[in-house]
Amino acid sequence: QVQLVESGGGSVQVGGSLRLSCVASGFAYCMAWYRQAPGKEREGVAYITSIVTATYADPVKGRFTISRDNAKKTLYLQMSSLKPEDTAMYYCAAVRGSFCRLVAADVDYWGQGTQVTVSS
Repeated sequence: QVQLVESGGGSVQVGGSLRLSCVASGFAYCMAWYRQAPGKEREGVAYITSIVTATYADPVKGRFTISRDNAKKTLYLQMSSLKPEDTAMYYCAAVRGSFCRLVAADVDYWGQGTQVTVSS
């Protein structure tokens, strides 16, 4: 069992930046960020493996950076050039196996979520 606790969400204006953090209670080869806006399905934002291979969803490429500190069991998401469409609940996720992809059905553990609101 891996428990995930996110922090760092908040309200920011268009073009601003935020950094999300997620502390894990155990190790997971694949960790990811997902988000869910009201009335929409949960979507993958980015994932990163323990050997620091990262993949991003097209809407966030060039603006978001995922990283992890394996010693601290902490996952990060640096978000820049934020847009109103980035407004969502952001969830930290972990996968037990070693096959990483941005598919919510693959996720074994979820955090409770942290809200990000971008206003114009």
